[in-house]
Amino acid sequence: MKQHYPFVNPPLPYAYDALEPFIDEETMRLHHDAHLQTYVDHLNIIIKQYPALHNWTLEQLIKWNDNLPVEIQDSVRNNAGGVYNHILYFSRLAPPETAVWPSGEFLLLLERRFGGFQQFKEAFKKAAMSVFGSGYAFLVANRDGLLEIVTTANQDNPLEIGYYPILVLDVWEHAYYLKHHNKRDGYIDDWFNRLSF
Repeated sequence: MKQHYPFVNPPLPYAYDALEPFIDEETMRLHHDAHLQTYVDHLNIIIKQYPALHNWTLEQLIKWNDNLPVEIQDSVRNNAGGVYNHILYFSRLAPPETAVWPSGEFLLLLERRFGGFQQFKEAFKKAAMSVFGSGYAFLVANRDGLLEIVTTANQDNPLEIGYYPILVLDVWEHAYYLKHHNKRDGYIDDWFNRLSF
């Protein structure tokens, strides 16, 4: 997330069909090559006009959005958030042969905070189901370094409130509509089957 202008859409670290049957190839192509690319393109168009921002990273554009020229704050929040959120989303998915499950210290943190991995999954799914309309569910480290589950609307990002995102679930309908239609709960279950830490 340390890249700066001109921003790029990194290639997926796996094949488009590598997450089948849980996340379908067509959705992956549209989600990565169309949706994420659009956010990258729009962010570059905005930032190009402001040379003083050319060295700002995605994180800085999100965290310090209030310091940007007022006329671009909303569009940068939407597009920088769209780039960051999607890159994090795709980076935390993997085919089963390369997936990494929580272990060691991180697993202990999940157990201390949520009571166990299964309890974390249940709490995370409940949060993701609670998002009205479009948005995200995040696992974050809060300002005290403790794990929390937070949700955001649209392309908002927890960096804006001083939290550090660890993983994210995209609950915009474009992430699941081709396979699951309006059944978000089935998509969330499938996402957990391809989640990698």
